[in-house]
Amino acid sequence: MLDWLLDPWSDPLGTRALVEVLLLGATGGALGCWIVFYRLAYSAESLAHALLPGLVLAALAGAPLVLGGAAGLIVAAVAVALAGRTPAIGHDTAVAVVVTALLGLGALLALSPDTPARLQELLFGDVLGVSDADLALAGGLTALVLGALVVLHPSLLVVGFDRSSARALGRAPLAIDVALGVLVALAILVAVQGLGNLLVVAVLVGPAAAARRLTRRVPTMMAAAVAIAVVSGVAGLYASFYLDTAGGASIAGALVLAYAAAHLAGGLVRRA
Repeated sequence: MLDWLLDPWSDPLGTRALVEVLLLGATGGALGCWIVFYRLAYSAESLAHALLPGLVLAALAGAPLVLGGAAGLIVAAVAVALAGRTPAIGHDTAVAVVVTALLGLGALLALSPDTPARLQELLFGDVLGVSDADLALAGGLTALVLGALVVLHPSLLVVGFDRSSARALGRAPLAIDVALGVLVALAILVAVQGLGNLLVVAVLVGPAAAARRLTRRVPTMMAAAVAIAVVSGVAGLYASFYLDTAGGASIAGALVLAYAAAHLAGGLVRRA
């Protein structure tokens, strides 16, 4: 039994994947609670999908994917903001058009004959392929996101639960919204190499949504969301190792199962 538990971590690939999962769990679980509270799940998914052209261009140029992802996020954020100012078609419709256009552009760029092999990993991630440099960068971004969440926690609470009275309490809702959007973008950069731009939203929304079914207080919800994200990530790595499935997809599947279990457990507790 001990060999079965330790075999996935016996080589550097598995060890680095485990560290990446721990970083993803800490970032996604903590920040995901605010994404759920502020109803930013659609925005997070839109940004994650729309950065594909930046990832493809970085891969074609041989540049670090995180730089391409950052450039893609900037373009996507600007395009979404401009599209959202078109009242004739509505904010959600405009955002959907921008995201679809950028995702399609990324797919077209990926058809280039110079495209490197296994570019599909940009879509679904390659948690087993992260390098020491990737982990160092992810660790730095994770520390930045978690540190910012600690500093912004009181303001996030005030604006999230009583936006109408936030100004009277010395909080600027617009500034908090912008800060939260920046943190979401940083979290996407942390997670995109492990889960890809199509699955990244799973770790940003799934654990928090599951934790909300089981808890009533914000600190408890955050702790539960981080625990769910980490346990699901490790379970996904075990599934990938023993069932020979894709790592990112296995982690996303485990997160979905965790939410389903939490949904059922929460419903039973409320009935009781």
